[in-house]
Amino acid sequence: QVHLVESGGGSVQSGGSLRLSCTVTGYTASSDECMAWFRQAPGTDREGVAAIDHDGSTRHADAVKGRFTISQDNDKTTAYLEMNSLKPEDTAMYYCALSPKVCYYNWYNSRLYKYWGRGTQVTVSS
Repeated sequence: QVHLVESGGGSVQSGGSLRLSCTVTGYTASSDECMAWFRQAPGTDREGVAAIDHDGSTRHADAVKGRFTISQDNDKTTAYLEMNSLKPEDTAMYYCALSPKVCYYNWYNSRLYKYWGRGTQVTVSS
């Protein structure tokens, strides 16, 4: 059974940094999967933050470009989201997601992802 577990969330002041981790177990890595980070604030839709292909190519939402960076370890079992220059509007529950297919142009579509973690809360105060 596939499990995704996020960690690293917390409360920081505006301008601060956090590093989220997502560890995947029970899944055999291939050359086609896509791992992504999504976030959801109360009363809003879940939005794509960043995605990374098996080959390491990345995509970032415009709202976080230049501030957030997605990466993964060499064995593709852990994905990271380095978040710098955090803003109050970054406050949300952050979820890790895994798709058994490559990150397509519409990587930010949550329906493409088969496996999800339970999320880790990020709170940024002004």
